[in-house]
Amino acid sequence: MTALTLSTAAAPGLRADAIVIGVGKGGKGPVVAPGADAVDKAYNGKLAGVLETLGASGAEGEITKLPAPAGFKAPLVLAVGLGKEPEEGEAYDAEALRRAAGVAARALAGAKKAAFALPLTDAADAGAIAEGALLGAYSFDAYKGGAKDAKAGGKAPLGEAALLGGKPRDKEYKAAVERALAVTEELNRARDLINTPPNDLDPEAFAAVAQTAAKEHGIKVEVLDEKALEKGGYGGILGVGIGSAAGPRLVKLSYTHAAATKHLAFVGKGITYDSGGISLKPAGHNETMKCDMSGAAAVFAAVVAAARLGLEVNVTGWLALAENMPSGSATRPGDVLRMYSGKTVEVLNTDAEGRLVLADALWAASAEKPDAIVDVATLTGAMVLALGSRTFGVMANDDAFRAAIVDAAEEVGEPSWPMPLPEHLRKGMDSPTADIANMGERMGGGLVAGLFLREFVGEGIAWAHLDIAGPAFNEGGPFGYTPKGGTGSAVRTLVRLAELTAAGDLG
Repeated sequence: MTALTLSTAAAPGLRADAIVIGVGKGGKGPVVAPGADAVDKAYNGKLAGVLETLGASGAEGEITKLPAPAGFKAPLVLAVGLGKEPEEGEAYDAEALRRAAGVAARALAGAKKAAFALPLTDAADAGAIAEGALLGAYSFDAYKGGAKDAKAGGKAPLGEAALLGGKPRDKEYKAAVERALAVTEELNRARDLINTPPNDLDPEAFAAVAQTAAKEHGIKVEVLDEKALEKGGYGGILGVGIGSAAGPRLVKLSYTHAAATKHLAFVGKGITYDSGGISLKPAGHNETMKCDMSGAAAVFAAVVAAARLGLEVNVTGWLALAENMPSGSATRPGDVLRMYSGKTVEVLNTDAEGRLVLADALWAASAEKPDAIVDVATLTGAMVLALGSRTFGVMANDDAFRAAIVDAAEEVGEPSWPMPLPEHLRKGMDSPTADIANMGERMGGGLVAGLFLREFVGEGIAWAHLDIAGPAFNEGGPFGYTPKGGTGSAVRTLVRLAELTAAGDLG
């Protein structure tokens, strides 16, 4: 993990491999951003012109490298684009700083230390730059024997990020950096889990990771194995996991605070590999299905982060873990499952399995009467078609709660969009055999899935469903602070919800 420090040192005298500065996109060319004053002065105030000559425009994510001026102990200046220059009297927003820091940290892989001289006016800016640098420096090398061998072409992540203009003795600055460390370390742990091959991360192995972390951070943990699930009547989780040699698990993580007056429940879909079951996915659609446990990874990370931050709110995380495989014992299309709630579900498509494991976990969470439940899942391809690969959909049984989640996501830089739960789509799940079918109308499939889940939420409990199928796994190139592969989508939104609840600003 990249080390993080706050520094009051001046850029010229700091020993580092590079000085990172920001460049905005102005109306007449690149504009040197605040924080880079010392570098600009060393170029006799002509740094913007030099950057323009080198082809820089200040566009978001753009990287321009140039030799450091005489007198600087760092040999390199790395200019990163911040995007459009703010209006007069305004500043670059937190997300612009996060993304710029992330791009710079990734570009400096292999360096031991970089000094970040980005616009930094308060503790919030320090937190945003810290988050961006720590998330952007992430790499997953566990299965690359020569990943850190120069001959193999690999480079170690940036060793240290020093934030120039930070105030190491200021309580607010220290708190912002400590928060960034806790959240990003757990988010990067979630990324590691998502990227781990399914032959090394089955439900039992995931549960073991959760148990170890829970013990480390004072979180109570309970794991239900196949026998306990069968005894408890968890027909949904068992119905999905029954076709695999690796048995399912339901993990309950309970973080409590003595001063807490509110209780949040987070529920995560944890399909450690999704073949589709008997309704087998075609070639081209199953190669990345190790990521189908991204919701459970997000919930796990958020609960641990809440514990590390000592938030005054009780948070329970439910990880519904199973592997969806075809076999002679697998659930068939047409089978009927009796869920933990007592309802029966006709399984019309075994590849609509996420809603089945979530249904049991939602009902279990509801039994504790929390103030609110949020489930997170890579649930439907329909949501990807609707919102693309970078935005998750938010559905809820309460409009105000849905709006609060969308606002929280925006605040932390996670793109989301409010989605409806049209009542007319419920009829499509009527079954002649069971209480409900696990499939309905094809059009609006993401909304149909949300309506199905709503059936398993206890009465009077605020509930929201986050369909992160698009942003959970990045199959394209890295951008901002987002790497290729597992992204840790929704972790920061869940943590922010917990913070707002602890502060009394949510419900």
